[in-house]
Amino acid sequence: MPEAREVVKNLRAYRPPLAGRVGLRLDFNENTVGCSPRVLARLRSLDSELLARYPEREPVEKEVAAFLGLDPAQVLLTNGVDEAIHLLSSTYLDPGDEALIVTPTFAMYAIFAQAEGARVIEVRAGNNFTFPEKDLFAQLSSRTRLIAVANPNNPTGASVAGNVLIQIAQAAPQAAVLVDEAYFEFHGETLINQPSQIENLFVARTFSKAYGLAGLRIGVLAGEARQMAMVRRVASPYNVNAAALAILPEALQDQEYVSRYVAQVLSNRAKLQQELGNLGLHYWPSHANFVLVHIGPAHAEFVQVLRDRGILVRDRHADPGCEGCVRLTVGSDEHTETLVTALRDVVEQLGLRTSLPTGVRG
Repeated sequence: MPEAREVVKNLRAYRPPLAGRVGLRLDFNENTVGCSPRVLARLRSLDSELLARYPEREPVEKEVAAFLGLDPAQVLLTNGVDEAIHLLSSTYLDPGDEALIVTPTFAMYAIFAQAEGARVIEVRAGNNFTFPEKDLFAQLSSRTRLIAVANPNNPTGASVAGNVLIQIAQAAPQAAVLVDEAYFEFHGETLINQPSQIENLFVARTFSKAYGLAGLRIGVLAGEARQMAMVRRVASPYNVNAAALAILPEALQDQEYVSRYVAQVLSNRAKLQQELGNLGLHYWPSHANFVLVHIGPAHAEFVQVLRDRGILVRDRHADPGCEGCVRLTVGSDEHTETLVTALRDVVEQLGLRTSLPTGVRG
């Protein structure tokens, strides 16, 4: 029988707790009210002929490029940001190369890099999850071929200034530098216009969060045109499904819907953070559509008690530096009010009053 490669045998599997997700979804940073009604109407209008054909990606890439203010040669639609990470790893990493990531962060950066046989160097975030600029620069070497930074970061919600990311790209011209802007809409700062000036810089976006399209798995990778031509060589020509391609233009055109939802999230993020402080729970100010809060030893019980109340939240205790922490997605006004009401009861029920976890004191 065939034998898997050693690097694959040694990979730590990423198994998100997807089973039995019944209730208010505040665990995966999804849009809590769903996509635009215009998107649903377009989806319902799809016919059997469209589904019988192989999907054609390029016409929609032109629309996405125009929306982003880029040339179509700079844009590749992907099966979520996950595929963008995978493609960059396949394009630029050889066995023995080094990939730098700042932890805690999205698990797939390390998994895809390790699958190529690269050595992953984890640079721990600083106090209160601040970006470890000096430590990262100290790890740069001629073997560095990929650097991945989520901005804002998941699960912490922390952000890093764009000029710092540009300096990193300029300091490591031999490396592909990925800036993952999955939560851009809730942050408002971007480097999407920089890859034409910085050849080794790539920016990824997703339509899973603010747009409410996580189930259709569609994202976009932007980079310098000549570099993107190399990335396209390892991409399937049919990587994005026909339904996603059909509805994406409609989603882009309904910016009023997206803006309205984002405005709710920003307002509710502030309300939730204030409530957490009032309850005596330590949290980290977030630039995304979630808040990381320190619960302490009762983190698993906290998650279960909320689940029993029909509210799903994500235990991040296993992430580096996140011992005792839980991540709460911020959604609509109604959903945030439901969460806040439950939090008041659960904090009293469990007798929670937390201090900062070890290793992240300011």
